[in-house]
Amino acid sequence: MNFTNDKAIYIQMADRLMDEILADKYKDDDRIPSVREYAVLLEVNTNTAVKAYDELARANIIYNKRGLGYFVTPGAKKQILKERKRAFMKERLPELFRQMQLLGITLEDVKVAYDTQQS
Repeated sequence: MNFTNDKAIYIQMADRLMDEILADKYKDDDRIPSVREYAVLLEVNTNTAVKAYDELARANIIYNKRGLGYFVTPGAKKQILKERKRAFMKERLPELFRQMQLLGITLEDVKVAYDTQQS
């Protein structure tokens, strides 16, 4: 995984795992890779992976079954979608609208670009 400098690595790891849940790689009550497995996979320190898993557990996205590992919390996908939509609408959309206005991009321009992208 290529990490960026705009967020802490453990947050980027947590985001990746949530992306995998959204993509149905892991469904409700599925076991996810262990902390060590995920650290090796992403080539990071185990302590960084622990922080990512702790963050996800605090957010109730994953839960730990002692001795068995971590699993996806039922309803996690719905929860992730709700939070990401809220963040998009509040944080990204206003800037997008501002740029569209500055550049003279209309909603019709966006629709054409979207339709082209989907083909």
